[in-house]
Amino acid sequence: MLAAILFDLDGTIANTDRFHMQAWQQMLHDYHITVDEIFYRQHISGKKNQHIVEQIFPELSPEAGEQLAKQKESLFRQLATQIKPLAGLLELLQWTKTQGLGRSLVTNAPRDNVDFMLNLLNLTETFSPIILGEEAPAPKPHPDPYLMALEKLGLSPKEAIVFEDSLTGIRSAVAAGIQTIGIASTHEPNTLKNEGATMVVADFTDSQLWAMLDSLTNRA
Repeated sequence: MLAAILFDLDGTIANTDRFHMQAWQQMLHDYHITVDEIFYRQHISGKKNQHIVEQIFPELSPEAGEQLAKQKESLFRQLATQIKPLAGLLELLQWTKTQGLGRSLVTNAPRDNVDFMLNLLNLTETFSPIILGEEAPAPKPHPDPYLMALEKLGLSPKEAIVFEDSLTGIRSAVAAGIQTIGIASTHEPNTLKNEGATMVVADFTDSQLWAMLDSLTNRA
């Protein structure tokens, strides 16, 4: 029986990819690196900043890399002041409250971005626990962040489902043994299915999604 829903942040509860891509484009332009959609999906989407910077700038010291990442996230927060919740999210959150389900946030995003986005979306009191990749033994695509969420909730993988939009996020949730629903906000549906998503939807208004959720919470 379903007891909790675990949510990714970027691209899942709000479609922020265009703002992240714009921030990286502006940052990397000075280094003569062109960030198009293909580059973004292959080298950036869903990954922790430390790994992104290490891959693009292996010559940088950890301190310089961390500073570069902080500048990028500050630029993101300047650009992303008009983000909106993904269609159907607020209705889904209200439904989880009515059903008495746990709601956790599991993300590779840094703490400042999490606080910024949840405040902007008026969701600061919605998710518990909030698991950051930087606080886990290893970030997504490792299963550790989702396993930490399950442990804090006191649940088994079969008692939860995950909503994820990125390939690294789906790999993380699937490796943790949790049924994963893909959100096709940043990748093609077939790409998400190939990573192990059991269902792929455009947003939280999908009728098949609601039919599945109702079946998982029908206690009759």
